[in-house]
Amino acid sequence: MEDFGNLMQGFGVAMSLPNLGYMLIGITLGVLIGVLPGLGGANGVAILLPLTFTMAPTSAIIMLSCIYWGALFGGAITSILFNIPGEPWSVATTFDGYPMARDGRAAQALATAFTSSFVGALFAVILITFLAPLLARFALNFGPAQMFAVQFLTFCSFVGMSREPPLRTLAAMLLGFALATVGMDTVSGQLRMTYGTTVLLKGFDFLIAVIGLFGIGEILLTMEEGLAFKGQSAHINPRVVWQTWGQLLKHWRVFLRSTLIGCWMGITPGGATPASFMSYGMARRFSKHPEKFGKGAIEGVIAPETAAHAAGTAALLPMLTLGIPGSPTAAVLLGGLLIWGLQPGPMLFVEQKEFVWGLIASMYLGNLVGLLVVLTTVPFWAAILRIPFSLVAPLIIVLCAVGAYTVHSSMFDVGMMLVFGVMGYLFKKLRYPLAPLVLALVLGDMAETNFRQSMLSSQGSLAIFWSGPLVATLMSLALLLLCWPLLGLLRERLRRREIEADSKLGPASRLEREKQ
Repeated sequence: MEDFGNLMQGFGVAMSLPNLGYMLIGITLGVLIGVLPGLGGANGVAILLPLTFTMAPTSAIIMLSCIYWGALFGGAITSILFNIPGEPWSVATTFDGYPMARDGRAAQALATAFTSSFVGALFAVILITFLAPLLARFALNFGPAQMFAVQFLTFCSFVGMSREPPLRTLAAMLLGFALATVGMDTVSGQLRMTYGTTVLLKGFDFLIAVIGLFGIGEILLTMEEGLAFKGQSAHINPRVVWQTWGQLLKHWRVFLRSTLIGCWMGITPGGATPASFMSYGMARRFSKHPEKFGKGAIEGVIAPETAAHAAGTAALLPMLTLGIPGSPTAAVLLGGLLIWGLQPGPMLFVEQKEFVWGLIASMYLGNLVGLLVVLTTVPFWAAILRIPFSLVAPLIIVLCAVGAYTVHSSMFDVGMMLVFGVMGYLFKKLRYPLAPLVLALVLGDMAETNFRQSMLSSQGSLAIFWSGPLVATLMSLALLLLCWPLLGLLRERLRRREIEADSKLGPASRLEREKQ
């Protein structure tokens, strides 16, 4: 009851006229950042953080967090209309969002993505509101072994549930792991595959790879197939929204499962990107029509968007209660809190009630405002389709180059973006999946660090991954998913042998066998 009263006071703080204005400005800027490839929520928050130093801490954190919400919403627009992920976690949205737009269901796909994002974030905020102490203590128990188990489960689920051939998925993932090892070893400090250069000390940035693989690669394919722009137009009206909401109610299980996955990955922290991939794989696995995935299945849009927003929102929980950022954006916000003289942790809820509950209330309002903004401004983003492709293609390449340069202010990153673009083009021509490569590139270094720390603490014994019920369950489930294609192949061979055996038997023998 006390928490409810604090929340009502937080709504009073968040609904003040200046804070509502900062909220709207933050959402609008965030959507713009999400639409532009390569900027990302973390970079947008970091760039705009100095502008908030003269503001009150509550107003500043509300504006910065709303930039994050807007970036989460905006990433779906280019993913669905242009097949270019505006954000890393929007990669999985392209799998079915763009086919829906290509089939003339762009408005339905966008309404589905925005609504799913809102639902995922709403449930995550409810968890933050009422389960903060319990979830914070639970996240505190996670060590390197548990973290590696979560990441290993993500890799194995993508192999076991992917619609692509398992060997091609593994090949793409192994290439991603190889790229992730480039740079300085975070454990020993040794240089790996830098070839005497200083530009590779930090390795290949994930955002650079995504911009090249998806953005430049798609443009190259479009240019090869003809100067016809592949983007789709969309105009969302209330009728489409109401019809879409009616269909979404039928997929409540997908919403629930994706929300749980997203909250789990945000708190542990696994991140919004692996949460979206894992949720997509689970949705396809439990779907009654898995063959429709990749061809415009509405569940393929619901699952990644719901999980990504739930993970992105839940990542703020360990930051506020423990001072442990659950995502890159949460790390930037953590730096802002320290600059404003606020120390994240359990005492923050006691000493700075107005700040904490004002932020939590702004999460409710910010997501609602974000949903309304993106539903009403999609035609403005889709208006770019009226520009001839001969002008749009160079413009997209320039935007990708600007986004790549913005990451580290380095022309080397622009060159690497072009290299990854050629790689993405070749992958698509050879029909190799890009998603496993991207997933391994973003999580490879983190998984390696957690694995080596686990080995150091256990003196090289793999038994540490079965040392407790939680980590043992995660590892066992991961191994089961990794072997799932082999089990399916074994079942297929046994079925073929039975069919061959039945074909060699006469009608009387088959009838006698069926009776037995």
